[in-house]
Amino acid sequence: MKNSQREPKTKKTSSNNALPILLGAHMSIAGGVPTAVERAKRIGCTTMQMFVKNNNQWRGKPLTVEDASTYKKLLSESRIGPVVVHDTYLINLCAVNKDILQKSRIALKDEMDRCEMLGVEYLNFYPGAHMGAGEEDGIKRIAESLNLIHDQTKGYRVKSVLETTAGQGTAIGYRFEQLREIIDLVEQRDRMAVCVDTCHVFVAGYDIVTEKGYQQTFEEFDAIIGLDRLVAFHVNDSKREIGSRVDRHEHIGKGYIGKKGFSFLMNDPRFVNIPKILETPKGEDMKEDMMNMRVLRELVKDGERQRLKKYR
Repeated sequence: MKNSQREPKTKKTSSNNALPILLGAHMSIAGGVPTAVERAKRIGCTTMQMFVKNNNQWRGKPLTVEDASTYKKLLSESRIGPVVVHDTYLINLCAVNKDILQKSRIALKDEMDRCEMLGVEYLNFYPGAHMGAGEEDGIKRIAESLNLIHDQTKGYRVKSVLETTAGQGTAIGYRFEQLREIIDLVEQRDRMAVCVDTCHVFVAGYDIVTEKGYQQTFEEFDAIIGLDRLVAFHVNDSKREIGSRVDRHEHIGKGYIGKKGFSFLMNDPRFVNIPKILETPKGEDMKEDMMNMRVLRELVKDGERQRLKKYR
């Protein structure tokens, strides 16, 4: 999976040194999946994330051919892409309770079906919470779940995207090594990818605030997982301090990561073609999304990008 294969739909600015920014936010699907595209377009997103059914229910209203057709038409007429889908919050691929585990596997398979119907490239999900069974047991069960689901969805284009977690409670995925172990146990490894959540990795103990720490974090990611598997960022500041393992998102520049930490990410030439998606608090008018995107865009400096090229 090479980043060069994902051609951005954004237009370059007049500056020869300027590079496109794939920046967006999680959009509501209230009123139907196609409305997420309309909302994203309204506030100037060049990428976006959405659910494909109610995020707090095991079963969702069926996605119709008309819904899919309208969504694809609206997307083709926009400058938005790629699109990331986030799974429903009930899913736990390593649940100890057999009924919850079965429901989780059925639900994720259903979401893959929906993504494939919509032509979505990435289905993002939390690896799971072992609920006291232990991390080793949880990792094996997550891979087992993915192998079962992949067997039922052979030939699908959508990637299975593991999201880095904060490590709150018994959540798995707060260390890069855990994600690597899951990937290694998955039979169809070419279908596996990773999303880095800035708040999550920060509270999990990775220093992305200092330049040295930021570079070391992604050198470690590359050595353990491989940057070629990195397909998305969730850009969220943190209400809690590094290593706290408490997942609380904050507006950009208002938390412990701060503008300096995000300036490294926004100016890193390795990640220009990687979607950067906000999951920060907001209201229906999405003014907060516009504010946060403006802050992130203002951090982009051509000179800084040139300087950071030495880390490529």
